[in-house]
Order: sequence, then C-alpha cells, then structure tokens
Amino acid sequence: MYFSFIIPVYNRPDEIDELLQSLVHQTYNNDFEIVVVEDGSTVSCKDVVNKYINQLNVSYYFKENSGPGDSRNYGMTVAKGDYFIILDSDCIIPENYLTEVEKFLTDNNVDCFGGPDAAHDSFSDVQKAINQTMTSVLTTGGIRGASEKLGKFQPRSFNMGISKEAFEASGGFGKIHPGEDPDLSIRLWKMNYTTALIPNAHVFHKRRIDWEKFYKQVNKFGKARPILNKRYPEYSKITYWFPAVFMVGFYISLLFLIAGINAFFYCYALYFLALFIETLVKTKSLKISFLTIIATFIQFFGYGAGFLYSYFLLNIKKQDPQIAMPEMFFK
Repeated sequence: MYFSFIIPVYNRPDEIDELLQSLVHQTYNNDFEIVVVEDGSTVSCKDVVNKYINQLNVSYYFKENSGPGDSRNYGMTVAKGDYFIILDSDCIIPENYLTEVEKFLTDNNVDCFGGPDAAHDSFSDVQKAINQTMTSVLTTGGIRGASEKLGKFQPRSFNMGISKEAFEASGGFGKIHPGEDPDLSIRLWKMNYTTALIPNAHVFHKRRIDWEKFYKQVNKFGKARPILNKRYPEYSKITYWFPAVFMVGFYISLLFLIAGINAFFYCYALYFLALFIETLVKTKSLKISFLTIIATFIQFFGYGAGFLYSYFLLNIKKQDPQIAMPEMFFK
C-alpha cells in the first residue's frame, strides 16, 4: 500500500519540525509521501520542510487561508497515495505507526479509519491532564468511545485515514469547523463506505492549549454537535446530551447543598474522586491527577454550555446554523 500523509499547518513551524522528525523514524518497509499544506501562514514552515528533503519524500504547498478542512482536501488532490492519512501538526508519530496501519488494512477492508491519541513523556503536566480528560473512560472520551463501540466509529481528523476512492466520491471535508470529521464520517456511511478504529495506530497528540484555549475548543465542539444532529437526525444519540446534563445537574446539586441536602453534591464528589484515583494509578502523579479534575470541569462545562447554546438557537429559535453561528463555518 502507498500512503500519503496530509498535514495542514498554520503558523506552526516548530511543530512541523517535530512531526517530520518523528516520521523519519518510521519502521515501515515501503516508501510513503508527506504533503505539507501551508494554510496562509504568516510564519512559514517551508525552510523546516526543506531540511527533510533528503530524508523524506516530502512536498510543500502554500495556499490562501481557508481553514483546515479545505487545506486537507487540497493536500489530497495533489497526493498520490492509495490512502491519505490526515494528521494535525501538533502530533508526534510512533515509529511503528504505518506498520500497524498496513497490518490492519491488510486484514480489514475499510475505507476510512482512525486511531487513538496518547500523551508523550515530553508533554507538560497540563497537556497530560487534558489528554487524560479527553481519553478517560470516566469522561466524554469514555462516553464517546462506549457509544461508538455500540455503533459506528467516527475518526477524528488529528489521526484519520481515508481511501482515495472514498475521498473522491465524498468530496472530502465540508465547511463546518470543528465537526468536519464526524460530518465526513456520516456522509461516507450514507454512501455505504465503512469506518473503523485501529487501536494500535495511536499518535501523541500535543493539544497545544492552555485552560482558556481548551475551554474555547470544547465549547465549539459542543456547538457543533446540535448542528450535526439537525443535519443528520438519524445519527443523533442521547449520549451527546451527557455533558449538558452533567453541568446542569452540578448547579442543581449546589442549590440542594445550600438548602441542606447533601446527597447530590456527594455524588459529584465521588465521581471526581474516582477520576482522581484513575488518573493517579495511570500517571503516578498527584499534580496531573489534580489538574485532570480541573480539565474535566472545563471539558464538561465548556462542551455542555456550547451544546445548550447551539441547541437553543437551532431548535427553539429555529435559526439557520450559518447565520446563528458564523464562527462555526469557513467560507
């Protein structure tokens, strides 16, 4: 199989350097190509890419800024692979990544796939806490993972592969962002293409964010889901409501606590204690365990608030998504 890595980048030359360095060490026995698409950056990574010309089959393209989805589509139109593997620029790739992907695809005929993310030893404690929150079985990562085990897997675009045939048939990513990856998955399903999780094809996803940026990110994730539910009602799930229910329930538990009724608040306390213990067992770090509590609060409240806001605009006020939330769409 011939693979093409598609990497959009915006003002992140240092990240591209680290990502390309990790791809130098792939143990995959066959050739592969890397297509770097500069999405209208003011800080170019061209010189960084040129450092690897003699080590990797890498090409560089510059285009006007139009968002990550459009940049991925552009990269796939110029790539030569049988499969396109889409990565975020803030990822580090384990050396056996392509070997695991080919092994899975040899045994399983799928058109679109994804892999999990993990925390690298070099990550900051905040990055490790955010990664734990995004992947733990006790948070929305676990909720999404459990629901997708019962249904169909929706690959995420930080670590996502798609066959050339499926890309050309679907037209690739749409204009919504975030949410362009589940939108593409659903359109592929409706065209009878298949998706799958490759458990061993993980990447180290840096998530270059502080608390404020993390809140903004998960808040936009929450806003995207009602848009997708309205667009594809047959794929809506009750689990998408859980963060909003969690948030509202927490506020109600505080009101009961003020009124002298402690049981509901204790339920939340027990939940966060369980999350703390799970993180401590996994990371062996008290600091990361405490930070994971903060990250989980931000995750549930950011996503829940975004979800309820979007749901109100679309389903109560009956507004058009692109008019009500233009920040969720690229032109």
